[in-house]
Amino acid sequence: MDTIITFSGISKAFKEGISGRRVQALQDISLEVAQGEVFGFLGPNGAGKSTAIKLLINLIFPDTGQVLIAGVDAGNREVRRSIGFLPENPYFYDYLTAEELLMFGGRASGMEKKEILQRTDLLLAKVSLDHARKRPLRTYSKGMVQRAGLALALINDPKVVILDEPMSGLDPLGRKMVGDIILELKGLGKTVFFSSHILSDVERFCDRVGIIVGGRLRLEGRLDSLLTVGETLEDLFLREVAKTGQKEVL
Repeated sequence: MDTIITFSGISKAFKEGISGRRVQALQDISLEVAQGEVFGFLGPNGAGKSTAIKLLINLIFPDTGQVLIAGVDAGNREVRRSIGFLPENPYFYDYLTAEELLMFGGRASGMEKKEILQRTDLLLAKVSLDHARKRPLRTYSKGMVQRAGLALALINDPKVVILDEPMSGLDPLGRKMVGDIILELKGLGKTVFFSSHILSDVERFCDRVGIIVGGRLRLEGRLDSLLTVGETLEDLFLREVAKTGQKEVL
């Protein structure tokens, strides 16, 4: 299978506080994700997951190394049009309706109006928001906003879908819906880069996982090859964190 996402020797540091002390967020991260894979990106709080995702969507830039999408630099404008992204805590202008939100996202992706309208009908039905499509987002519950954000991430029919805590704020029915969408995307040959604190969801949906602790990629591979008999992903995760001496977990 073709490689779609590549982190090649990525390091990133930030200045912290008044003192300007440099904090190393990522250290020499190298990782490849293939077309059609669902990849689970795991780590405790402060491990560097959000930094890696921001690099992937070109919100920040690496100090060293390169991030590629289908062999092209992640900063390329045309490449960015083939990416869909759902942040952990999506925030949208309160007075937009779901229809208007998706129209804005589609236009920003260079889509024609007719195609946007067709995708809007499809996606709002898929995330069970068709009944609320003309309501302002300020009237939505947290779970409804999360589902609207997922529809926005998919409006341009992206090749790569990046989901940062997609189950956040969802009830069991909402979690099942998102899970079904992830499996559908995989069936369509899309690549899903999936960060979650709900390890059972990662274990259910992901082909491969990467565990990052302290800014370093500690472990990466297929679940069936990483887990021993009777071991869960949570067992594996906690063992890798314990090796670093870090006490904070998910």
